[in-house]
Amino acid sequence: MSDVIQLLPDSVANQIAAGEVIQRPASVIKELVENAVDAGATTINVLVVDAGRTLIQVIDNGKGMSDTDARLAFERHATSKIKKADDLFALQTMGFRGEALASIAAVAQVELTTRMKGCELGSHVSVAGSKVLCQEPVSCPEGSNFRVENLFYNVPARRKFLKTNATELNNILVAFERIVLVYPDINFTLHSNGSELLNLHSGSLRQRISDVFGKRYNQDLLPISVDTAMCKVTGYVGKPETARKKGAHEYFFVNGRYMKHPYYHKAVANAYERLIPVGMLTPYFIYLDVSPADIDVNIHPTKTEIKFENEQAIWQIITAAVKDALGKFCEIPSIDFDTEGKPDIPAYNPDSSVAPPQLQYNPTYNPFRQTKSKAQSLDGWETLYEGLDNNKPVQQDFFGPLGADDMIEEHESATIIEDKSPTHYQYKATYIMTAVKSGLMIIDQHRADVRIRYERYLSQLQSKVSSTQRLLFPEAVQFSPSEIVMLQKILPELAAVGFELSDLGGNCYAINGIPAGLEGLNPMSLLMNIVNDAVESAGDTIDDVHKTLAHSLARNAAIPCGQLLTNVEMENIVNELFACSNVNYTPDGKTILCILPQRDIEQLLG
Repeated sequence: MSDVIQLLPDSVANQIAAGEVIQRPASVIKELVENAVDAGATTINVLVVDAGRTLIQVIDNGKGMSDTDARLAFERHATSKIKKADDLFALQTMGFRGEALASIAAVAQVELTTRMKGCELGSHVSVAGSKVLCQEPVSCPEGSNFRVENLFYNVPARRKFLKTNATELNNILVAFERIVLVYPDINFTLHSNGSELLNLHSGSLRQRISDVFGKRYNQDLLPISVDTAMCKVTGYVGKPETARKKGAHEYFFVNGRYMKHPYYHKAVANAYERLIPVGMLTPYFIYLDVSPADIDVNIHPTKTEIKFENEQAIWQIITAAVKDALGKFCEIPSIDFDTEGKPDIPAYNPDSSVAPPQLQYNPTYNPFRQTKSKAQSLDGWETLYEGLDNNKPVQQDFFGPLGADDMIEEHESATIIEDKSPTHYQYKATYIMTAVKSGLMIIDQHRADVRIRYERYLSQLQSKVSSTQRLLFPEAVQFSPSEIVMLQKILPELAAVGFELSDLGGNCYAINGIPAGLEGLNPMSLLMNIVNDAVESAGDTIDDVHKTLAHSLARNAAIPCGQLLTNVEMENIVNELFACSNVNYTPDGKTILCILPQRDIEQLLG
C-alpha cells in the first residue's frame, strides 16, 4: 500500500497561509504600515493604484534592513520581534508572527529597496510567487520601500472576488485610520491614483482625530483619563448630543493595537444610559494600556480579537471613566441670577422675634354631616334607547382565514383593498387598524410608509425623473476620507433623486437642495445617514446602489411611530401600500401587516 501523506511545497503552504493573513489590499497595507511603525519610522507614505489591485507602495524612513535581513524577511516565521515563546506575553510591537511578508510574496510581485542607517549602499530584493528573482546592492535613501504589484496574480479566484475599486479603497481607508489614530506623532500620507487623500502631520491625539474625521469633532469630544493599578484608560468620548443612529466612529485600542470588543462596547453604552435615546450611538476613541502579560493577542491572524485576564474589572473601569467624563460635562448646575418676580427671602436675624403663624379654620365644619341633594330627574330616559328594536345583529362574511403569519398573495390584495372599511382606527399612534372581510387588519404605519417611499424612490432612480426643493441657506457637511469615497461613488444617484450638492474642497460638500417632500428633515443628518448606509452595504452593482439609496431615503423620510394621523392620511397609506409590489415586508425583511381572523376574534369572545 503506497503512502498518501506528503509535505506541501513552501509555495503552496505560503498561499494557504496568505488566505488568512492577506484577505484584500487593505490587509497588505495594514501589515506593511505596521512593520514601518515597528521600524521606528517618523514619516510613512502609502500609494495605491486601482485600490491596490495594480500597485501598493509603502515608503518609510525607519531603521531599514541589512542585506541578509532583507532576504530573510520573506521567509515564513522569520521575525525580529520575538525570539522565544515567553516573548509572546511581553509584546511591545505590532507584528510578531513573521508571516506577513511571506504571505504577501506568495500572492503578489514584491520589490523591496532598503538601507540601514550608516550604510553607504542598500539592498534591492525582488520576489514573485515566493520565489526570489534577484538581490543586488543599490543606492537608496534610509528606510524601506515596498512595492507590491499585481496582487493575487497567481490566485485568479481570489482576484476575481475582490469588490469594486470604491469598496476596496474604502476598506483601505478604514485600515489606515485604525493605525494613524494610534500614532499621532508620526507623519502619514495616503495617495490613490495620484491624488492625495490624507496628509496627516504629527501633533496631539485630539488634532489627529480632527484631521481624520473633520473639525467638528474638536468641539464634540470629552477627554477621559483614569489611571489604576490594573490598566490606564485615556482618550475621548462624544457628547450626548452627537449621538446618531449610524456612522458613529467607535474605536478601542489596547497597547497601541486596534481591537474589536463587543463586551467593552456595552460598557460605554451603559455609561450613556438615559442620556441618549435607545439605539443611538456616540463616537468614542478609547485607549487602554494594560500589562502585556494580562492579555493574549495571539488568537487570530488579524490580531483584532484580544483576550483579557481581568475582563470584568476593566469593564467597570471603562464605565466609570466614561461616566466621570459625562458627569463633568452634564452635571454642573447652572446658577440663575434672575430674581425678578421671585419671592423675597429675608436674611436670618437671631435678635428679632418670630411670631407664630396664625391658623384660620371653621370650628363648625363636620365632614360626616351629609346634605340632602336634589335627585336628578330621570324623565325622558326612554329616548336613550330609541331604535334599538330595529337593529339586528350583523353577520360578517369572511373568505379563507389569513393568519398573522400568512402572506397576502398578489391576487388577494385587490380583494382586501376593495372590501376594507373606509374608517380606520389608529392604535397608540403606531398601528393602523381596519376591518376587512377576513377579520381585523393591523398595519405598522412606519413600515408601510417605508415600503411606499422605497418603491417611489427606486422608480425615480431608474427613470431619473425627480424634483428638488432648494434650500434657502445651503448647509456644509464635512466627511471622513472613507465616507467621501462612497459619496463620490453615489453622487449620480443622489442627483437622480433630487439632491443638489457642490464640492467645497477638503472633503466638504454644500447641500443646496434636497428631494421634494423632505422639507421637515435635517439635510445634514439625512445625507450623513445615506452615506453611512452605503458604506455598510458596500454594494457593487448599480442595482445594489439604487436599492441601498432608496431604502435609506425611505427610512429617514417615512412617518415615524407615534405620529397621529387623520382618517384621510390612514386611508392614503393603506391604498398606496396595496399598490406596491410587496405589501407584506419592508425592503429589509420586516413584517408590515397582519390579519387577525374573524374566527379567532369569535373564539376570544366566545
